[in-house]
Amino acid sequence: MNRVYEKFKKETREELKKELDLSNIMLVPKLEKIIVNSGVGEATQNVKLIDKVVDELTIISGQKPVIRKAKKSIATFRLREGQPIGVSVTLRGERMYDFFDRLVSITIPRIKDFHGISPKSFDGRGNYTFALKDQLVFPEIDYNKVEKTRGMSITIVTSATNDDYARALLKKMGMPFSK
Repeated sequence: MNRVYEKFKKETREELKKELDLSNIMLVPKLEKIIVNSGVGEATQNVKLIDKVVDELTIISGQKPVIRKAKKSIATFRLREGQPIGVSVTLRGERMYDFFDRLVSITIPRIKDFHGISPKSFDGRGNYTFALKDQLVFPEIDYNKVEKTRGMSITIVTSATNDDYARALLKKMGMPFSK
């Protein structure tokens, strides 16, 4: 079992129950899934770029991502309906906790000029989204094999009913929010 999940079950859940003044342990918010998404706008000219992004996200997440296709044709972007345009992977269960552990303890501290993650990126329903400018902050990515740096967005979906509960959960789990 993952160390983050073990700590959540043994310590964090009880602390959150007291801190949020909840009557039942089942009301304590928890992580439900983590979605890692990377858009590949240049794929309209070169379809083989998608394969490289798929490989990188597979290495980062430990799970094969899904190729996202365009829903509409847009002539100004040279985009046709059904053309591959992005890559995303949804992590649940043990893989989610492994990814979260690596993200918080290894990856985020490697960001250049890092002063903490903005605590304002909640959506009102307890979900948190932030973006990384390049994939090189992940230690799994080999710097020499990367042709171009690509950003990605990471969405952490919680069972919290509001942003304050989700913020308390992520803070207790080690997310480095800026002051």
